Amino acid sequence: MTSYWLMKSEPHVYPWNELKNDGRTHWDGVRNYQARNIMRDDMSIGDLVLFYHSNCKPPHIAGVARVCKDAYPDFTAQDTKSKYYDP
Repeated sequence: MTSYWLMKSEPHVYPWNELKNDGRTHWDGVRNYQARNIMRDDMSIGDLVLFYHSNCKPPHIAGVARVCKDAYPDFTAQDTKSKYYDP
């Protein structure tokens, strides 16, 4: 059965149109353990993602995407040059 998930991005960081142009992306920088665990344990290939633009007026669902790959470790956590570095 398909599940539906809400994924948030601020439009000045990664807008919906950029995802449409890219075709796919990875979701990095998640440091909230509950969110990380849901992405790792519960999200499945084929699930639908409501792509939510936050921190704008009005906040809104900008589009619908699909999970296309199983979860994997966030490579930015070990990259000392990344703003998401997590020693």
